[in-house]
Amino acid sequence: MILSIKDLAAGYGKFRVLEDVDITIKPDEIVALIGPNGAGKSTVLKSIFGLTTNYGGKIIYRDKNITKLNTSELVRLGISYVPQGRQVFSSLTVKENLEMGAFITDDKVLIKKKMKDVFAKFPVLKEKTNQYGFALSGGQQQMLAMGRALMQDPQLLLLDEPSLGLSPKLTKEIFQKIIDINKERTAVLIVEQNAKQAIKIAHRTYVLEDGKVALTGGKNIVNNPKIKSIYLGGR
Repeated sequence: MILSIKDLAAGYGKFRVLEDVDITIKPDEIVALIGPNGAGKSTVLKSIFGLTTNYGGKIIYRDKNITKLNTSELVRLGISYVPQGRQVFSSLTVKENLEMGAFITDDKVLIKKKMKDVFAKFPVLKEKTNQYGFALSGGQQQMLAMGRALMQDPQLLLLDEPSLGLSPKLTKEIFQKIIDINKERTAVLIVEQNAKQAIKIAHRTYVLEDGKVALTGGKNIVNNPKIKSIYLGGR
């Protein structure tokens, strides 16, 4: 396993959100987290990335206990996080945004290589190299946020609602990019409201309810009556 979460209890200050959460991810997997608003999905990602108060349990990454490590240490270990809302630096160019993602190295040759790799994955970013973040479309901003995370050459990529606010066409494109990233042996943990699409690309899916894992399964989880009625509108 690249990541193993065991009996995790976490939240913010005195506000507990997660209780006894168990999640595992293999190095070659896309794992999806779905569930209603307020279930704790984003808190799982933030807990892995050192952005919550952890009250109990363990987070093991590549056989190392990372439960109490800070964010910069986690990035250096190979974990990258793309938060919800396409948080790019609007007053910086695409190139400058990507360079910000490579803060863990001063090697200019390596940064150039990583940028070339990002441009290969997201050709539209190469076309927009000198455009400012605020001038990009929503889909392009999401690609830039993902590209910036990939500048850190992660082995585990955490994605929070990558399709939020995007058109169906752009959503499909973003999900294909996630598949492509995973094929290069980057494990992906994705939180997504678009349950049907998330289940479709994921090797395994966890359903969170009230801060706990209520259900887990492979692609056949889409046939579960509960999933159909609550998350897929009965389809």
